Amino acid sequence: MGKKIRVLIVDDSAVVRQSLSSILEADPEIEVMGTAADPIFAVRRIMQEVPDVITLDIEMPRMDGLTFLRKIMSQHPIPVVVISSLTTEGTEAAMKALEYGASDVIGKPSMNPDVFFQESHIMLRDVVKAAAQSKLKRKKPNEYNEKQQPAQPQKDYNSQTTIPIANTATVSPKYTADVMLEKVSSNDIIVSTDRVIVLGSSTGGTEAIRHLLREMPGNLPGIAIVQHMPEGFTKSFSNSLNQISKLEVKEAENGDKLYKGRVLIAPGNKHMLLKRVGKEYFVEIKEGPLVNRHRPSVDVLFRSAARYAGHNAIGVILTGMGADGAKGMQEMHEMGAYTIAQDEKSCVVFGMPKEAIKTGAVDAVVPLDKITQHLIKRLQS
Repeated sequence: MGKKIRVLIVDDSAVVRQSLSSILEADPEIEVMGTAADPIFAVRRIMQEVPDVITLDIEMPRMDGLTFLRKIMSQHPIPVVVISSLTTEGTEAAMKALEYGASDVIGKPSMNPDVFFQESHIMLRDVVKAAAQSKLKRKKPNEYNEKQQPAQPQKDYNSQTTIPIANTATVSPKYTADVMLEKVSSNDIIVSTDRVIVLGSSTGGTEAIRHLLREMPGNLPGIAIVQHMPEGFTKSFSNSLNQISKLEVKEAENGDKLYKGRVLIAPGNKHMLLKRVGKEYFVEIKEGPLVNRHRPSVDVLFRSAARYAGHNAIGVILTGMGADGAKGMQEMHEMGAYTIAQDEKSCVVFGMPKEAIKTGAVDAVVPLDKITQHLIKRLQS
Protein backbone atom coordinates (compact mmCIF):
# COMPACT_ATOMS: atom_id res chain seq x y z
CA MET A 1 0.00 0.00 0.00
CA GLY A 2 1.29 3.46 -0.88
CA LYS A 3 1.42 6.55 1.27
CA LYS A 4 -1.91 7.46 2.85
CA ILE A 5 -3.62 10.81 2.27
CA ARG A 6 -3.22 12.78 5.50
CA VAL A 7 -6.27 14.86 6.37
CA LEU A 8 -6.74 17.65 8.91
CA ILE A 9 -10.38 18.17 9.96
CA VAL A 10 -11.31 21.72 11.02
CA ASP A 11 -14.76 22.09 12.60
CA ASP A 12 -15.91 23.55 15.91
CA SER A 13 -18.32 20.68 16.60
CA ALA A 14 -16.73 17.74 18.44
CA VAL A 15 -19.48 15.47 17.11
CA VAL A 16 -18.73 16.46 13.52
CA ARG A 17 -14.98 16.07 14.01
CA GLN A 18 -15.42 12.58 15.43
CA SER A 19 -17.90 11.55 12.76
CA LEU A 20 -15.81 12.85 9.85
CA SER A 21 -12.78 11.07 11.27
CA SER A 22 -14.68 7.77 11.35
CA ILE A 23 -16.04 8.20 7.82
CA LEU A 24 -12.66 9.08 6.32
CA GLU A 25 -10.58 6.53 8.20
CA ALA A 26 -12.93 3.78 7.02
CA ASP A 27 -11.02 4.17 3.74
CA PRO A 28 -7.61 2.42 3.85
CA GLU A 29 -6.11 5.13 1.64
CA ILE A 30 -6.93 7.97 4.07
CA GLU A 31 -5.43 8.87 7.47
CA VAL A 32 -6.83 11.59 9.72
CA MET A 33 -3.64 13.21 11.06
CA GLY A 34 -5.57 15.44 13.45
CA THR A 35 -8.55 17.67 14.12
CA ALA A 36 -8.93 21.32 15.12
CA ALA A 37 -11.83 23.16 16.72
CA ASP A 38 -11.08 26.40 14.85
CA PRO A 39 -8.56 27.87 12.38
CA ILE A 40 -6.24 29.11 15.16
CA PHE A 41 -5.76 25.55 16.41
CA ALA A 42 -5.47 24.41 12.79
CA VAL A 43 -2.58 26.79 12.14
CA ARG A 44 -0.72 25.40 15.15
CA ARG A 45 -1.28 21.86 13.89
CA ILE A 46 -0.11 22.77 10.36
CA MET A 47 3.09 24.28 11.79
CA GLN A 48 3.87 20.85 13.23
CA GLU A 49 2.90 18.84 10.14
CA VAL A 50 1.46 19.93 6.79
CA PRO A 51 -1.58 17.85 5.77
CA ASP A 52 -2.31 16.67 2.24
CA VAL A 53 -5.93 17.86 2.51
CA ILE A 54 -7.93 20.03 4.91
CA THR A 55 -11.69 19.62 5.43
CA LEU A 56 -13.10 22.96 6.51
CA ASP A 57 -16.32 24.21 8.04
CA ILE A 58 -17.25 27.83 7.33
CA GLU A 59 -18.85 29.19 10.49
CA MET A 60 -16.41 28.89 13.40
CA PRO A 61 -15.30 30.95 16.41
CA ARG A 62 -12.27 33.30 16.42
CA MET A 63 -11.83 33.06 12.63
CA ASP A 64 -14.39 32.06 10.00
CA GLY A 65 -13.61 29.45 7.38
CA LEU A 66 -13.50 31.83 4.42
CA THR A 67 -10.91 34.07 6.09
CA PHE A 68 -8.83 31.02 6.95
CA LEU A 69 -9.13 29.72 3.38
CA ARG A 70 -7.96 33.03 1.89
CA LYS A 71 -4.94 33.06 4.20
CA ILE A 72 -4.02 29.51 3.24
CA MET A 73 -4.34 30.11 -0.49
CA SER A 74 -2.38 33.36 -0.43
CA GLN A 75 0.42 32.11 1.82
CA HIS A 76 0.81 28.33 1.67
CA PRO A 77 -1.74 26.64 -0.64
CA ILE A 78 -3.10 23.31 0.63
CA PRO A 79 -6.03 21.43 -0.95
CA VAL A 80 -9.19 22.33 0.98
CA VAL A 81 -12.57 20.59 0.87
CA VAL A 82 -15.34 22.80 2.28
CA ILE A 83 -18.08 20.87 4.09
CA SER A 84 -21.19 22.99 4.36
CA SER A 85 -24.78 22.67 5.53
CA LEU A 86 -27.44 22.84 2.83
CA THR A 87 -28.78 26.30 3.66
CA THR A 88 -29.12 29.30 1.36
CA GLU A 89 -26.38 31.17 3.20
CA GLY A 90 -24.23 28.07 3.37
CA THR A 91 -24.34 27.45 -0.37
CA GLU A 92 -23.52 31.08 -1.15
CA ALA A 93 -20.51 30.92 1.17
CA ALA A 94 -19.45 27.61 -0.39
CA MET A 95 -19.55 29.16 -3.87
CA LYS A 96 -17.36 31.98 -2.60
CA ALA A 97 -14.99 29.35 -1.16
CA LEU A 98 -14.54 27.86 -4.64
CA GLU A 99 -13.61 31.31 -5.96
CA TYR A 100 -11.11 31.61 -3.11
CA GLY A 101 -9.41 28.38 -4.16
CA ALA A 102 -11.17 25.49 -2.39
CA SER A 103 -10.71 22.25 -4.32
CA ASP A 104 -14.32 21.21 -3.79
CA VAL A 105 -17.44 21.69 -1.69
CA ILE A 106 -19.67 18.99 -0.31
CA GLY A 107 -22.78 18.92 1.84
CA LYS A 108 -22.76 17.42 5.32
CA PRO A 109 -22.96 13.63 4.84
CA SER A 110 -26.38 12.09 5.33
CA MET A 111 -27.47 10.60 8.63
CA ASN A 112 -30.33 8.57 7.17
CA PRO A 113 -29.76 4.79 7.26
CA ASP A 114 -30.51 4.19 3.59
CA VAL A 115 -28.68 3.96 0.28
CA PHE A 116 -27.98 7.70 0.29
CA PHE A 117 -26.30 7.25 3.68
CA GLN A 118 -23.65 5.04 2.08
CA GLU A 119 -23.45 7.13 -1.08
CA SER A 120 -22.76 10.38 0.77
CA HIS A 121 -19.90 8.77 2.69
CA ILE A 122 -18.44 7.32 -0.50
CA MET A 123 -18.62 10.73 -2.19
CA LEU A 124 -16.94 12.44 0.77
CA ARG A 125 -14.01 10.04 0.62
CA ASP A 126 -13.77 10.39 -3.17
CA VAL A 127 -13.77 14.20 -2.95
CA VAL A 128 -10.90 14.09 -0.44
CA LYS A 129 -8.92 11.78 -2.73
CA ALA A 130 -9.52 14.08 -5.70
CA ALA A 131 -8.44 17.12 -3.70
CA ALA A 132 -5.17 15.38 -2.78
CA GLN A 133 -4.34 15.16 -6.51
CA SER A 134 -5.22 18.73 -7.39
CA LYS A 135 -2.69 21.28 -8.58
CA LEU A 136 -2.88 24.54 -6.65
CA LYS A 137 -1.63 28.05 -7.26
CA ARG A 138 -1.13 30.84 -4.78
CA LYS A 139 -3.97 33.38 -4.74
CA LYS A 140 -3.10 37.06 -4.41
CA PRO A 141 -5.05 38.91 -1.69
CA ASN A 142 -6.24 41.52 -4.22
CA GLU A 143 -8.02 38.79 -6.21
CA TYR A 144 -10.76 38.72 -3.59
CA ASN A 145 -13.71 41.09 -3.61
CA GLU A 146 -14.27 41.99 0.04
CA LYS A 147 -17.60 43.70 -0.67
CA GLN A 148 -19.12 40.53 -2.07
CA GLN A 149 -18.56 38.25 0.93
CA PRO A 150 -21.84 36.49 1.73
CA ALA A 151 -23.43 36.46 5.12
CA GLN A 152 -22.09 33.56 7.17
CA PRO A 153 -24.49 30.67 7.85
CA GLN A 154 -25.71 30.06 11.36
CA LYS A 155 -24.61 26.81 12.92
CA ASP A 156 -27.37 24.27 13.40
CA TYR A 157 -26.60 21.34 15.67
CA ASN A 158 -29.96 19.63 15.45
CA SER A 159 -30.43 16.09 14.20
CA GLN A 160 -30.65 17.22 10.60
CA THR A 161 -27.04 18.41 10.39
CA THR A 162 -25.08 16.10 12.68
CA ILE A 163 -23.15 13.30 11.05
CA PRO A 164 -23.37 9.70 12.21
CA ILE A 165 -20.26 7.71 13.01
CA ALA A 166 -19.59 5.09 10.34
CA ASN A 167 -16.84 2.51 10.77
CA THR A 168 -17.51 0.65 7.56
CA ALA A 169 -16.21 1.40 4.07
CA THR A 170 -19.04 -0.43 2.30
CA VAL A 171 -18.81 0.38 -1.40
CA SER A 172 -21.91 0.34 -3.57
CA PRO A 173 -21.70 -1.27 -7.02
CA LYS A 174 -20.00 0.89 -9.63
CA TYR A 175 -22.75 1.27 -12.21
CA THR A 176 -22.28 2.38 -15.81
CA ALA A 177 -24.64 4.54 -17.85
CA ASP A 178 -26.53 1.33 -18.75
CA VAL A 179 -28.65 1.80 -15.62
CA MET A 180 -30.03 5.07 -17.04
CA LEU A 181 -30.04 4.62 -20.82
CA GLU A 182 -29.26 1.80 -23.25
CA LYS A 183 -26.15 2.20 -25.37
CA VAL A 184 -26.79 3.95 -28.65
CA SER A 185 -26.62 2.21 -32.03
CA SER A 186 -26.60 3.67 -35.52
CA ASN A 187 -30.28 2.83 -35.87
CA ASP A 188 -31.20 5.08 -32.93
CA ILE A 189 -29.87 8.33 -34.36
CA ILE A 190 -32.40 11.07 -34.98
CA VAL A 191 -31.32 13.03 -38.03
CA SER A 192 -31.13 16.78 -37.51
CA THR A 193 -28.94 19.74 -38.39
CA ASP A 194 -29.25 21.54 -35.05
CA ARG A 195 -26.01 21.70 -33.09
CA VAL A 196 -25.62 21.18 -29.35
CA ILE A 197 -22.68 21.23 -26.92
CA VAL A 198 -22.37 18.90 -23.92
CA LEU A 199 -19.72 19.44 -21.28
CA GLY A 200 -18.57 17.48 -18.23
CA SER A 201 -16.18 18.26 -15.38
CA SER A 202 -15.37 17.54 -11.75
CA THR A 203 -12.58 18.75 -9.43
CA GLY A 204 -11.46 22.18 -10.60
CA GLY A 205 -14.38 22.34 -12.99
CA THR A 206 -16.30 25.15 -11.31
CA GLU A 207 -13.58 27.68 -12.09
CA ALA A 208 -12.90 26.14 -15.53
CA ILE A 209 -16.59 26.48 -16.43
CA ARG A 210 -16.64 30.01 -15.03
CA HIS A 211 -13.69 30.89 -17.27
CA LEU A 212 -15.34 29.43 -20.38
CA LEU A 213 -18.78 30.96 -19.87
CA ARG A 214 -17.33 34.37 -19.10
CA GLU A 215 -15.69 34.57 -22.54
CA MET A 216 -18.23 32.70 -24.68
CA PRO A 217 -20.39 34.75 -27.09
CA GLY A 218 -24.15 34.74 -26.58
CA ASN A 219 -25.01 33.07 -29.88
CA LEU A 220 -23.51 29.62 -29.30
CA PRO A 221 -25.70 26.50 -29.63
CA GLY A 222 -27.36 25.24 -26.46
CA ILE A 223 -24.96 23.89 -23.86
CA ALA A 224 -25.74 21.14 -21.32
CA ILE A 225 -23.28 20.80 -18.43
CA VAL A 226 -22.68 18.17 -15.78
CA GLN A 227 -20.42 19.42 -13.00
CA HIS A 228 -19.97 17.02 -10.10
CA MET A 229 -21.52 19.02 -7.28
CA PRO A 230 -23.85 18.20 -4.38
CA GLU A 231 -27.56 18.87 -4.22
CA GLY A 232 -28.28 22.42 -3.11
CA PHE A 233 -25.12 23.96 -4.57
CA THR A 234 -25.85 23.82 -8.30
CA LYS A 235 -28.56 26.50 -8.15
CA SER A 236 -26.21 29.03 -6.56
CA PHE A 237 -23.51 28.00 -9.02
CA SER A 238 -25.85 28.48 -11.99
CA ASN A 239 -27.03 31.87 -10.72
CA SER A 240 -23.46 33.10 -10.29
CA LEU A 241 -22.59 31.99 -13.83
CA ASN A 242 -25.65 33.73 -15.23
CA GLN A 243 -24.39 37.02 -13.82
CA ILE A 244 -21.04 36.86 -15.62
CA SER A 245 -22.02 35.26 -18.95
CA LYS A 246 -23.55 36.58 -22.16
CA LEU A 247 -25.42 33.27 -22.26
CA GLU A 248 -28.54 32.50 -20.23
CA VAL A 249 -27.47 30.05 -17.50
CA LYS A 250 -29.84 28.18 -15.21
CA GLU A 251 -30.06 25.04 -13.11
CA ALA A 252 -31.90 22.54 -15.28
CA GLU A 253 -35.44 21.47 -14.51
CA ASN A 254 -37.16 18.47 -16.06
CA GLY A 255 -38.42 19.34 -19.53
CA ASP A 256 -36.35 22.54 -19.92
CA LYS A 257 -35.71 23.34 -23.59
CA LEU A 258 -32.12 23.70 -24.73
CA TYR A 259 -31.69 26.28 -27.46
CA LYS A 260 -29.17 28.74 -28.87
CA GLY A 261 -27.77 31.04 -26.20
CA ARG A 262 -28.90 28.88 -23.27
CA VAL A 263 -26.85 26.84 -20.77
CA LEU A 264 -28.43 24.21 -18.52
CA ILE A 265 -26.54 22.94 -15.47
CA ALA A 266 -27.48 19.49 -14.14
CA PRO A 267 -28.94 19.75 -10.63
CA GLY A 268 -26.93 18.11 -7.86
CA ASN A 269 -27.99 14.56 -6.94
CA LYS A 270 -29.94 14.10 -10.22
CA HIS A 271 -28.92 12.71 -13.59
CA MET A 272 -29.47 14.86 -16.68
CA LEU A 273 -30.16 13.42 -20.14
CA LEU A 274 -30.36 15.24 -23.44
CA LYS A 275 -33.52 14.43 -25.41
CA ARG A 276 -35.29 15.86 -28.46
CA VAL A 277 -38.72 16.12 -30.02
CA GLY A 278 -38.73 17.16 -33.65
CA LYS A 279 -36.21 19.97 -33.99
CA GLU A 280 -36.17 20.88 -30.30
CA TYR A 281 -33.71 19.67 -27.71
CA PHE A 282 -34.75 19.42 -24.09
CA VAL A 283 -33.39 17.80 -20.93
CA GLU A 284 -34.80 15.05 -18.76
CA ILE A 285 -33.91 15.12 -15.06
CA LYS A 286 -34.05 11.68 -13.46
CA GLU A 287 -33.45 9.86 -10.21
CA GLY A 288 -31.16 6.85 -10.34
CA PRO A 289 -28.13 5.17 -8.80
CA LEU A 290 -24.63 6.61 -8.84
CA VAL A 291 -22.99 6.12 -12.24
CA ASN A 292 -19.20 5.94 -11.99
CA ARG A 293 -19.88 6.85 -8.33
CA HIS A 294 -21.42 10.16 -9.39
CA ARG A 295 -24.87 11.69 -9.66
CA PRO A 296 -25.13 13.61 -11.93
CA SER A 297 -22.87 11.59 -14.22
CA VAL A 298 -21.06 12.87 -17.30
CA ASP A 299 -21.36 9.44 -18.95
CA VAL A 300 -25.16 9.61 -18.72
CA LEU A 301 -25.26 13.03 -20.39
CA PHE A 302 -22.74 12.07 -23.08
CA ARG A 303 -24.52 8.80 -23.93
CA SER A 304 -27.81 10.65 -24.34
CA ALA A 305 -26.08 13.18 -26.60
CA ALA A 306 -24.71 10.32 -28.71
CA ARG A 307 -28.24 8.96 -29.09
CA TYR A 308 -30.24 12.14 -29.66
CA ALA A 309 -27.73 14.49 -31.29
CA GLY A 310 -25.19 12.17 -32.91
CA HIS A 311 -22.79 13.96 -35.25
CA ASN A 312 -24.42 17.31 -34.47
CA ALA A 313 -23.06 17.24 -30.91
CA ILE A 314 -19.77 18.58 -29.63
CA GLY A 315 -18.47 16.99 -26.44
CA VAL A 316 -16.08 18.74 -24.07
CA ILE A 317 -14.46 17.08 -21.06
CA LEU A 318 -12.67 19.22 -18.48
CA THR A 319 -10.60 18.77 -15.34
CA GLY A 320 -11.61 16.11 -12.83
CA MET A 321 -10.57 12.91 -11.09
CA GLY A 322 -11.65 9.48 -12.30
CA ALA A 323 -13.05 8.23 -15.58
CA ASP A 324 -16.61 9.61 -15.66
CA GLY A 325 -17.31 10.76 -19.21
CA ALA A 326 -14.65 8.68 -20.98
CA LYS A 327 -16.99 5.93 -22.21
CA GLY A 328 -19.70 8.43 -23.03
CA MET A 329 -17.29 10.50 -25.09
CA GLN A 330 -16.20 7.38 -26.92
CA GLU A 331 -19.84 6.65 -27.78
CA MET A 332 -20.31 10.22 -28.99
CA HIS A 333 -17.21 9.92 -31.16
CA GLU A 334 -18.48 6.66 -32.65
CA MET A 335 -21.68 8.46 -33.65
CA GLY A 336 -19.71 11.19 -35.43
CA ALA A 337 -19.62 13.87 -32.73
CA TYR A 338 -16.61 16.15 -32.42
CA THR A 339 -14.81 15.80 -29.10
CA ILE A 340 -12.48 18.05 -27.09
CA ALA A 341 -10.46 17.37 -23.93
CA GLN A 342 -8.77 19.95 -21.72
CA ASP A 343 -4.98 19.59 -21.76
CA GLU A 344 -2.99 18.38 -18.77
CA LYS A 345 -1.17 21.65 -18.07
CA SER A 346 -4.36 23.67 -17.56
CA CYS A 347 -6.20 20.94 -15.57
CA VAL A 348 -6.42 20.97 -11.80
CA VAL A 349 -6.72 17.17 -11.99
CA PHE A 350 -5.92 15.48 -15.30
CA GLY A 351 -8.02 12.38 -14.63
CA MET A 352 -11.21 12.56 -16.67
CA PRO A 353 -9.58 14.10 -19.79
CA LYS A 354 -6.72 11.59 -19.59
CA GLU A 355 -9.11 8.62 -19.47
CA ALA A 356 -11.09 9.99 -22.43
CA ILE A 357 -7.89 10.52 -24.43
CA LYS A 358 -6.81 6.93 -23.69
CA THR A 359 -9.93 5.63 -25.47
CA GLY A 360 -8.77 7.27 -28.70
CA ALA A 361 -12.06 9.14 -28.91
CA VAL A 362 -10.76 12.70 -28.46
CA ASP A 363 -10.37 14.80 -31.61
CA ALA A 364 -8.54 17.71 -29.99
CA VAL A 365 -6.62 18.30 -26.75
CA VAL A 366 -6.84 22.00 -26.00
CA PRO A 367 -5.68 24.36 -23.20
CA LEU A 368 -8.55 25.85 -21.20
CA ASP A 369 -7.99 29.38 -22.48
CA LYS A 370 -8.17 28.16 -26.10
CA ILE A 371 -11.31 26.00 -25.87
CA THR A 372 -13.82 28.77 -26.64
CA GLN A 373 -11.88 29.86 -29.72
CA HIS A 374 -11.58 26.23 -30.82
CA LEU A 375 -15.32 25.68 -30.39
CA ILE A 376 -16.18 28.73 -32.46
CA LYS A 377 -13.87 27.66 -35.29
CA ARG A 378 -15.36 24.18 -35.26
CA LEU A 379 -18.91 25.53 -35.40
CA GLN A 380 -17.99 27.76 -38.34
CA SER A 381 -16.27 25.00 -40.29
